[in-house]
Amino acid sequence: MRIVILGSAYPLRGGGIASFNERLAQHYQQLGHEVDIYSFSLQYPNFLFPGKSQFSDEPAPKGLRIFSKVNSINPFNWIKIGLELKKAKYDLLIVRFWMPFFGPCLGTIQRIVRQNKHTKVVCIADNIIPHEHRMGDELLAKYFLNAVDGCVTMSKSVLKDLRAIQPKLPAVYTPHPLYDNYGPSISLEQARAELKIPVAEKVVLFFGFIRQYKGLDMLLEALAKNELKQMNVKLLLAGEFYGDEDYYQKLIEKHQLQDRIYLHTSFIANDAVGTYFCAADAVVLPYRSATQSGITQVAYHYDVPMIVTRVGGLPELVHDQVVGSVVEPNTEEIAKGIVAFYQDDKCDRFRENIKVEKKKYSWDTFGKEILRLGE
Repeated sequence: MRIVILGSAYPLRGGGIASFNERLAQHYQQLGHEVDIYSFSLQYPNFLFPGKSQFSDEPAPKGLRIFSKVNSINPFNWIKIGLELKKAKYDLLIVRFWMPFFGPCLGTIQRIVRQNKHTKVVCIADNIIPHEHRMGDELLAKYFLNAVDGCVTMSKSVLKDLRAIQPKLPAVYTPHPLYDNYGPSISLEQARAELKIPVAEKVVLFFGFIRQYKGLDMLLEALAKNELKQMNVKLLLAGEFYGDEDYYQKLIEKHQLQDRIYLHTSFIANDAVGTYFCAADAVVLPYRSATQSGITQVAYHYDVPMIVTRVGGLPELVHDQVVGSVVEPNTEEIAKGIVAFYQDDKCDRFRENIKVEKKKYSWDTFGKEILRLGE
């Protein structure tokens, strides 16, 4: 089968989305399919991009054909790319959709491609309506969805959003597969030595781009609670600020948390991701809102317990008191969840359960659902 994936990929950093697209391409290649990736030459205008750089300085992934050709804001480019893919007559076009901003670009390309009466278009939807809602989001999402043959969502909440906008579109929920492409596990001792963290400390991890909806401020407030102070729980904060860095720095100073936080607030390279997860006792996702999160699937890969808030699809991925804890999205409950994790000595039991639970998050299952929708 000839497959093309339309979405972020190297040399764009793109966080988990780029890594996901590359891993999916590798999966299909391993099954004998021919796979290309069409990525962005311009993904976001600079004024819309909240980070420091959109581009990676890491080596290119081996064995992948990636064409950085799509300009998200140039309609003439959309027509050009659409005609190019239409002529190529791929059997399947897989399009990644995570923000309505891309609706006009991707929706236009899809409409042109489908004119060849051969290529099927399947969407992988991270979100339908984004965490930071803007006027016109539903209209742009509908324009995009009207030009696909089927859709895979990775949380039930996104499937519900999709049904509200496009009730007749063939769609299926299947969980986010494991991120198993960041390298093997290393021992806690080795990971902490690399990060200069004492082995005996109690350390929880917040990982990923720091945005308002991810609730880092609630986690910092929780860390300041007396119980966590007395337990001397420390935070490994790993990820780039995609928002007002001063706001978080002032919270750290206000609660005198400087000595209880290991700050690694630059972009974390792919080959370093595993070190951060292997150094943590648990990963905390204190989100205010969520669909699904790729962070949980990295944690599963490294057998790291999770403390997550009861929002969106997070409870679907983290079964309470099996592989971690699910708490309400407020400072008090986040603090209680961390305290209980250490007081009840749940780490070893959660880790053993994770080894069993993670077997259901396979790329094979996920990949088959896409192919089924594209038949």
